[in-house]
Amino acid sequence: MKLIKAEPTVRQLELLVWAAVFVTIFFTLLPEEGLLLALSFAVINTFFYALIIYGNISVLYPRLYMPGRLAAYIVSAGVMLMAIGASRCYVILFVHNAISHDQPEEVTFQRLLNFVTAGVLIFVLSFVFRIARAYFTIKKQSEQMLLQKSEAELSLLKSQVQPHFLFNTLNNINYVLHREAPQSAILIERLADIMRYFVDESPKNKVSIATEVSFLENYIELERIRIRYKTEVSFTKRYHEGGLMPPMLLMTFVENIFKHGINKSGANSIKISLIQQDGYLHFETTNAINRQDKVGKDADRAGKGHFAPGKDGGFGLYNLEKRLALLYNAEFYLNTRESEGLFIAELKIPLS
Repeated sequence: MKLIKAEPTVRQLELLVWAAVFVTIFFTLLPEEGLLLALSFAVINTFFYALIIYGNISVLYPRLYMPGRLAAYIVSAGVMLMAIGASRCYVILFVHNAISHDQPEEVTFQRLLNFVTAGVLIFVLSFVFRIARAYFTIKKQSEQMLLQKSEAELSLLKSQVQPHFLFNTLNNINYVLHREAPQSAILIERLADIMRYFVDESPKNKVSIATEVSFLENYIELERIRIRYKTEVSFTKRYHEGGLMPPMLLMTFVENIFKHGINKSGANSIKISLIQQDGYLHFETTNAINRQDKVGKDADRAGKGHFAPGKDGGFGLYNLEKRLALLYNAEFYLNTRESEGLFIAELKIPLS
């Protein structure tokens, strides 16, 4: 079993560095001090070196130097170095006197000064340690970003190949059905147009009004076949060919009609109006209320800014209102209401 992965983490690299420091100290002291003292001094020195380095790069530097508190940083670093240097001196001499059979050594001012001075060198090296850590962290993040970019590009290529393969398949089916079942061939063609809209047009920020209208007409024709109930649809359209609008903005209204507003026991009449006038697009749908499906639940909160998710307001209108707010801020009008047994939905948006 591998102890270290093929691509080590920053933490694993730091552990390797400290292991190298420990081994270097141990084998440097081993010829003069013997096994036990060399091992003890290696553990003590490695611990105090780590205390100085992490005390600086993890505590003092980010909390004092980075916020601009330079004086407090210098004072705190000096206090830390003196405290750690004195502690290391006392611990090392204590262990030496406890293990060694030589003459006991005493703590002197010169010895304390030497330990503190050595700590200053380790303190300076802590900045190199910090730079190395930052470098490997950034390098790791860059590699992950490149990997994610490559995966995203691959997914995009797959997402482009698969739908177009399906389009070609539908076209082949349409060709076969054209002679045997012309009506079915027309439906297949409409389905292919809808799927092409989802793949090619819906990711765009703006599409032509004509493209959006064509998408709605295809959807309506497919729904009329699905529901199998007599349905009269009147679609009034007056717009300029060059007009642009966000995609999938009108779909919620039409979808709600066929989801909630179809009376399964009788005829259905649906009126849809799309008018471009004075720089605005006016869209309105009208259908009879199907009490059995409780379509009124989406109309209980009429007016702009009153749709709630879930059973009180419906997710469709709630999500649409959030999208409109992101697109137009307050420059839109959205309203649903009941009037004389009819459910009416209105939308007014500015056109660029």
